[in-house]
Amino acid sequence: MQDAESSYRVTADELRQFIERFERLEAEKKDVAEQQKEVMAEAKARGYDTKVMRKVIALRKRDKDDIAEEEAVLEMYKEALGMG
Repeated sequence: MQDAESSYRVTADELRQFIERFERLEAEKKDVAEQQKEVMAEAKARGYDTKVMRKVIALRKRDKDDIAEEEAVLEMYKEALGMG
């Protein structure tokens, strides 16, 4: 029975370590999010349009072919509606 108890303790310690690591990462994620907000606030204070900046950031994450296809469809729709 001793082996099962020591085995359980090791598992409990390991579990605690995983949980504590995850909690540290959550705290770091919160800190990073706060820093991102500060960057956007600074950019806005300097006259940049943060809404457009966020769109540019999202575009930079995407595949170029995907963006080109979406823009082509957008242009086609705008022309169909007389907006082009």
